[in-house]
Amino acid sequence: MNKEAFSKETALQRRVKLREGLRPQYERMMEIRALENSVNELFAGGSIAGTTHLCLGQEALDIGIALALKPTDVVSATYRSHGIALALGMMPVEVMGEILGKTVGCTGGVGGSMHLCDMSVGLLPTSAIVGAGYPVAAGAALAFQNLGQSHVALAMAGDGSTNIGAFHEALNLAAIWKLPVIFVVDNNVYGEYSRINVTTPIEDLYLRGASYDMPSVVVDGMSVEAVEDAIAAAAERARSGEGPTLIEAKTYRFAGHSRADTAPYRPEGELESWAERDPIKVMRKRLLQDKVMTQEEIDQVSIDADKYVSELVQFLTKEPEPEISAMFDHIWAQDRVS
Repeated sequence: MNKEAFSKETALQRRVKLREGLRPQYERMMEIRALENSVNELFAGGSIAGTTHLCLGQEALDIGIALALKPTDVVSATYRSHGIALALGMMPVEVMGEILGKTVGCTGGVGGSMHLCDMSVGLLPTSAIVGAGYPVAAGAALAFQNLGQSHVALAMAGDGSTNIGAFHEALNLAAIWKLPVIFVVDNNVYGEYSRINVTTPIEDLYLRGASYDMPSVVVDGMSVEAVEDAIAAAAERARSGEGPTLIEAKTYRFAGHSRADTAPYRPEGELESWAERDPIKVMRKRLLQDKVMTQEEIDQVSIDADKYVSELVQFLTKEPEPEISAMFDHIWAQDRVS
């Protein structure tokens, strides 16, 4: 096989396909789940350098965001970004290739798991710095505003990021200048290894938007529909010049903070309780209730996703790694605004 075998669609075509109904949304969710499960195994086997952070259990948040935004909008995400990259349309070969440090990766294999980027679908370079995406998204929104463009910038970061200065500075500036930006707090209960109740005086983080006179809402982050509706409303508000919105999505990460973390700090039964609300379980139930797919078809999607990712990994193991000099590529970009 070659790269073309895993690139039958363009990233933009994949983005458009997501809007065709519940079935392609479920297929993308299963693609994310299959890839993340594979990453977990590859890391345990020593095939991934550094560390990596999985979004298992948070697929609905990524899909909902991708459905609500336009390809001309931009997203500034965190190190837990494999899911949002795939949801926005990035090719799996470029995502997994980057995670494995291969030249076919989205940044030539020099960025790795925490530094994905594909401007063709609006994914700004993801960052390993907690909360760093907030001011980046505000800056992109300022550029859209100054250029008179009706685009929207979205920042997504975890609950722990709301305790750092960049969060408050970005929200304050966005509110003052009415920037077309959406701040999404992915409240998955834990900031790295600490539960939210031991680090933060409130657990409903959307309330912090009131300090900046900013419309703020809380949504079920395990529901694609709930996330899509909230993001779509905030995007419409931003495009009409009404400024930013703060959205808190209540989610849960099924894995630990990173692959070195087995999450022994979790209270007994907490993971099992959240697993009952697994977004993939929720989507499967909806597919059956709405008679979009049969149980056999649903099961086949899972089988196909696992097979695809397995074949992808086999292909990537034979691909070359970048030369040391590649670290100096992609440093400078030049663009002229007409």
